[in-house]
Amino acid sequence: MSAAATRSLVVVSAGLSQPSSTRLLADRLSAAVDRHLREAGIEPRIEVIELRDQAKDLVNNLLAGFPSPGLQAALDAVLAADGLIAVTPIFSASYSGLFKLFFDLVERDGLAGTPVLIGATGGTARHSLALEHAMRPLFAYLNAAVVATAVYAATEDWGGGGVTADGSLVERIDRAAVELSAAMATRGPAAPKDAFADPVPFDQLLRP
Repeated sequence: MSAAATRSLVVVSAGLSQPSSTRLLADRLSAAVDRHLREAGIEPRIEVIELRDQAKDLVNNLLAGFPSPGLQAALDAVLAADGLIAVTPIFSASYSGLFKLFFDLVERDGLAGTPVLIGATGGTARHSLALEHAMRPLFAYLNAAVVATAVYAATEDWGGGGVTADGSLVERIDRAAVELSAAMATRGPAAPKDAFADPVPFDQLLRP
């Protein structure tokens, strides 16, 4: 009997508190994708990256231009993923600065063709449009294959114990998970990427 197919799923959460509603949404999304992949006969390998743990290294990288080993490992995991879930809190009608700092380090075509599910959290539902006018263009710029359904969760969508209180949120989570798992299954495992195959020109390294 042949070994089961596997896919790597990387979950990036930009929540600031611990625990956070952002991480709660990321966990619900990854659990749903895990379930649908297993139903399709695919064994998922899930890695969660908490950007709050990378905050100091992200600032140091911004100032010095060199990632720490831990930050580089996180970036490598994202670049090698068969599928990506990216979730951020919304501040001032856009993704958080921590979220932007991290994805600024991803090369223009680093996520080319990678299936991505985007999600966000905020105090009220009026911030949900940030998914479309801020997050989706960011990943389009990175040439990622963003699934059609994006998931936003406002404070009132959560009940006691981090359980989703809104039935429509549960439905959106499941629909988005179906789309991402199908895209991951169809695309197949990502090929290893050679970090030295397309070096950054020296003059670009000197830019501010």
